[in-house]
Amino acid sequence: MPAEQSLPTRALRVGLIAADPLRREGLTAIVTHGGHQIVDACDEADVVLADGVFVGGGDTPPAVTLGAPEAGQAGRLPREATPAQIDAALRAVAAGLIVRWADEERAEFRALGEDEAPLLTPREVEVLAAIGDGCSNKEVARRLGISQHTVKFHLESLFRKLGAASRAAAVHKGLKQRLISL
Repeated sequence: MPAEQSLPTRALRVGLIAADPLRREGLTAIVTHGGHQIVDACDEADVVLADGVFVGGGDTPPAVTLGAPEAGQAGRLPREATPAQIDAALRAVAAGLIVRWADEERAEFRALGEDEAPLLTPREVEVLAAIGDGCSNKEVARRLGISQHTVKFHLESLFRKLGAASRAAAVHKGLKQRLISL
């Protein structure tokens, strides 16, 4: 069974990029209140927090950007993210996870009256992602270190929660509701 990766509980070294001095001061307070340390050079950081666009490269640590919907960043949050959301995103990105926020497209889904994304367990999301990659039940079981019976159980649960009648429909709804990405 694959080892679970936990979010770092230690203080992180955070490279902070913010052009506006007042915004920088506010973000510094949020980061230090979260128990983290601001470092001057981004290459010394565990993670970068950027207010707006951040173009990393090469050996640049993963970045959380605020208010910049550009692709390629490990973490994206709205500019008005709360201190708790920023802290959680920094820890998650430093642990190798990808963080996204409900963007305009997601808001349009809600405006059109579609249900909120169903609450899936982390394992159900892994199964959904694996079938999105085209894996058979046997391949999903091997990939996740579980039995084929357990895969079938998770698929039945996914179909019920997503209101899907097939694997393709479940993947389609998972992509549409941004539960997974391919």
